[in-house]
Order: sequence, then C-alpha cells, then structure tokens
Amino acid sequence: MKELNRLLRNWKAERDSAALYQALAAIERNSSLSSVFNKLAASEREHARFWEERLRVAGHPVPHFQPSLRTRMLTQLARQFGVAFVVPSITSRELADRDHYSGQDDAAGLAKEERGHAAVMRTIGSHTPRRGEVKAGNTSWSGSNLANNLRAAVLGANDGLVSNFCLLMGIAGGGGQRSAILLSGVAGLVAGACAMALGEWLSVTNAREMAARQIDQQVEDAQATPALEGRELALIYEAKGMTEDGARLAADKILAEEPSAADTLVRDSLGIEPAHLGANPFSAASVSFGLFSLGAIVPLLPFFVLPTPSRIIGSVAASVIALFTLGAVTSFFNGRPPLFSGVRQVVIGAAAALITYCVGRIFGAVVN
Repeated sequence: MKELNRLLRNWKAERDSAALYQALAAIERNSSLSSVFNKLAASEREHARFWEERLRVAGHPVPHFQPSLRTRMLTQLARQFGVAFVVPSITSRELADRDHYSGQDDAAGLAKEERGHAAVMRTIGSHTPRRGEVKAGNTSWSGSNLANNLRAAVLGANDGLVSNFCLLMGIAGGGGQRSAILLSGVAGLVAGACAMALGEWLSVTNAREMAARQIDQQVEDAQATPALEGRELALIYEAKGMTEDGARLAADKILAEEPSAADTLVRDSLGIEPAHLGANPFSAASVSFGLFSLGAIVPLLPFFVLPTPSRIIGSVAASVIALFTLGAVTSFFNGRPPLFSGVRQVVIGAAAALITYCVGRIFGAVVN
C-alpha cells in the first residue's frame, strides 16, 4: 500500500505540473515564453507516463485526473495578475519535486530533469523586461513585484498576529484581569504597528535618499566627463551582447539625447529604476501599520465580545484559524502543500503562545 501511494502521489504531482504549464502557455502572450511552457508541459506529461506505466505494472488502474486546488488557484491567479505572479511559487515547487525524487531510486533521471525545470523557471523569474521589450502575461513581469508585495503583506499580518497573540497569552497566564489584558493588547497593537511603520518609513526614505545621491553623482560625472561615461555605457552594452560598434553608437546616442540621457544612465550604469524613487515612505508606513494592526486585532477581539469563561478559548481559536489561513497562503510562495504550510504555521505560533503563557504563569505567581 505504501508503494502504491507513492506511485499515485508522483503521478498526480506530474499531471498537476503538466496541467499548470499548459495553462500558463495558453495565458502567456510572449510567444517565446509560451513555447517554453509548452515544452515544460510536454516533459511533465512524459514523467506522468513513466508513473502510469509503473502503476500498470503494479496492477493498479490509472485513475481519472482532476487538477488539484493549488493548480486551479495558481491558474486563476495567473489569469488575473499575469504569469509572473505565480512563477516564484512554481519555481519553489520544482525544487521541492527535485528534492522529493532525490530519495527515490527509480526516479533518479526525473530528479535531474526537475532540476532543469527549476533552473528554467528561475531564469524566467529573474527576467524583467526593460522599456521597449515584449510584455509577458496580462500585466507584464511587474506581476513579480505584486507577488513580492503579497508576501510582504502576509508577513506583516503574521507579525501582528503572533506578537499580540503571545503577549495576550502571557498576560492571561499571569492571571491578568480583563482590563489588564485589553490594555496590554491595545498597547501591543499600537506599539507594534508604530514600530513597523517607523521601520518601513526609515527603510524607504533611506533607500530613496541613497539612490537619489547616486543618480546626482552619476549625472554630474556624465556632464563633467561625457567621454568617460560614454565608454562606460558602451562597455555595459557590450556585456549585454551588442557589438563594439553598436554599443558605442548606442552610448553616443543616449548621451546626446536630453532629458532621457540621465534616466538611461541611471538604469544601465547603476541598475536603479528612476521610477522606483516615486515610492512614498508615508504610504509604505501606512500600509505596514495597517497590516500589523489587522493581524494584531485577531487575538484581541474575543476579549471584547465574548463572556468571561470563553475569552481565552475564543482568542486561541481565532488565532489558530488566522495562523492556518496565513500559512496556507504562504504555500503559493514556498511550494509546500497548503495543509502542510497551514499546520506548520499553527504549530509554531501555538508553541510560541504556549511558552509565553507558561512564562506569564510562572512570573505571575512570583509577583503575586
């Protein structure tokens, strides 16, 4: 039975990957990338046929295939936000498949191919077209930035949830009354959210100031020694594959064109996108404040609305549900099954809360 489950699990995973790549090929508007996804889908179908044959040899019929919930959700996300949005999750899954096969003697060849698939997806994920290049998917490869923002949002809410959950359990363990628990919870929410907001404001502000200084210095150097900057740009373009003459002509043209010259100098010499300087530190701080508060209020609400005997249990239940939900969402980024990611998040968060509860219990007894 264990061997049969292994064969079925491997077959299902390969069919899911093939279905997902086939869907991405249909969604992707860049014909070159669409062709790559079609080839990856064909490779995954070959892997599935390998496991189908093993199932038949074992005397088990090949079951009817239904795409998993994860595959359906990733496909829908790709349609909504563009292929780039789901690439990090798929890359993580390919790496997980590689590691999964590495312990199976009959899948050594497949493990090598999965490593190749992961390398292809990493290359696709790291490709960010510049101005004038072909867009990919529905929203170009800026979708990868959206995925990064979603990951940051999940982490921000998780920080607020875990920190306030642990704080409240510590106060409750120490025998704190409802008023003390509410005061501590509200103070923890506001203090933590303010700290997160300040940290984000400082991070964005410092990054903007440093980038602005680099841009100013680069533009000053270009104005003072245009020949030197022209040679630098030409070398950069040569490194990107242009011929020596073509690189020199491109650099000369850029330096001769104002005001776009400074923009191009910054992008190609420093690797800084001038548009990124438009990030508003106050907006970033506000988002961090809101996300942390959203997570921190979950374990606190039951103490406001539930009767005395149910408050701690209600806080624990609400926090566990929120932890599982956030963990399941992270499965789209780490390649793990949603159930595994959700349970892992619950175990870690609950363990931290239990520790603080016990510490509060001990110190509460000492203080009293």
